[in-house]
Amino acid sequence: MQTKIQKWGNSQGLRLSKNMLKDIQLEVGDEVDVAVIDSTIVISPLNNIRGRYRLKDLAAKMPKDTKTGEVDWGKPSGKEVW
Repeated sequence: MQTKIQKWGNSQGLRLSKNMLKDIQLEVGDEVDVAVIDSTIVISPLNNIRGRYRLKDLAAKMPKDTKTGEVDWGKPSGKEVW
């Protein structure tokens, strides 16, 4: 696949086709590592989590019968509008 470097705001980026991402089992939002090896850009999927927790993983551990709802935090203490 041929593409070109494009300017996005103050950054530069490459567009990758949906089919290419599908072939390497990546989706929009997945994290990758970008490295330069012998003057070649290498993009590799990241399997590790850089942060301590990921919401998707925490939610998956919740019991199926968990009931969710709103929590009353009390009256506003500043200029927030409810």
